[in-house]
Amino acid sequence: MNQEIPKFHETFNPILEVLSDKEIIHTRELQKKVIEKYYSHLNNTLLEEKTKSGEILINNRIAWGKSYLKKGGYIHYPSRGNVQITDKGLAQKSQLNLRGLEEESSLLDFYQTESDKHANSSDIKRISSASPQDLIDEGFDQIEREIKNELLEKLKTIDPYYFEKVILKLLNKMGYGDFIETSKSGDGGIDGIINEDKLGLDKIYIQAKRFTENKVREKDIRNFIGAMSGDTNKGVFVTTSLFDKGATEKAKNAHHKIILIDGNKLVDLMHEYNVGVQIKQSYDVKHLDEDFFVEQ
Repeated sequence: MNQEIPKFHETFNPILEVLSDKEIIHTRELQKKVIEKYYSHLNNTLLEEKTKSGEILINNRIAWGKSYLKKGGYIHYPSRGNVQITDKGLAQKSQLNLRGLEEESSLLDFYQTESDKHANSSDIKRISSASPQDLIDEGFDQIEREIKNELLEKLKTIDPYYFEKVILKLLNKMGYGDFIETSKSGDGGIDGIINEDKLGLDKIYIQAKRFTENKVREKDIRNFIGAMSGDTNKGVFVTTSLFDKGATEKAKNAHHKIILIDGNKLVDLMHEYNVGVQIKQSYDVKHLDEDFFVEQ
């Protein structure tokens, strides 16, 4: 079976099928029934996936499918928070697709403002297969990818010693304890030390390699392990590049607990914990509060 969250237009027919008994049901019950009947085979990870605004993604897709069907006249809202199929919906025997709804004049009106209803229909943007929420999420994803690429390029050009400070600040922001910078020379392969507890009984050694092209090799990991011996068994090795196979295997098979963070993982963490980036703008995406209109 297909292990993907359905596109919003792929929920058209499941919604109509669930409503085909002509019963009036609440929107949340509709979502539940559609998922149980058509998408229960999806794993929990997919079913719990969320949009950028924190809404369960599959519920969001069903909600947009419902909205399009309503605009097309296939369903209607007989009372607050409830939905029911219309005669037009009942008469729809073939599989309904997005193209069919695109040709609906009633749906076309949905995408026109009062000022452009008199414009030539050829000037009106064609409806894509993505819901508005999908387009929002896609836009955020694109911005995030671009920022992370810029961030990684910046990290590769900053002073190596300042790069070490960046790593220590990141780990501190992630909730680890106070950190101690080692001297710039003679540090034995250790760039910083994090105290996991206030007394410094448990330590984590940090090694930060700001590479532009070269990969971290097995020799680098071996030297790091040597510098850790006798003092701690926990270490974090961070680089702006990648770890070659030998380095990865050496860290995996070591008696020490060594976490490897490559360039991609590094910028993911910096983006998540707002290190080296800042929020430029915030957008509120609002939706109808069905519970507000339920009489107590």
